[in-house]
Amino acid sequence: MTTSRETDWMNHPAIRRLVAEANQLSLAERITLVKGLVPGIADQLTAREFDGFVADIRLKGERYNEAKMHPGQGRRTRLIPGERDLEGRQR
Repeated sequence: MTTSRETDWMNHPAIRRLVAEANQLSLAERITLVKGLVPGIADQLTAREFDGFVADIRLKGERYNEAKMHPGQGRRTRLIPGERDLEGRQR
């Protein structure tokens, strides 16, 4: 879930446990879970921030699919930018 010093604060055992448990659900159940979280997230963000959140989720999926299609090639060869690229963080 996190792979850099800048996001190491997110390396929380309770979150990892929840993600591991959620990943044991069926695809339909996981989608329902995500949809169930959206209203609470949207309520705490501005419309612009929520649009950014949705864009981040899309980018995460695109980045994951690209990595799956090109295993072992590393991030430098990928076309879809990752969070580090967009935020200007060091690799």
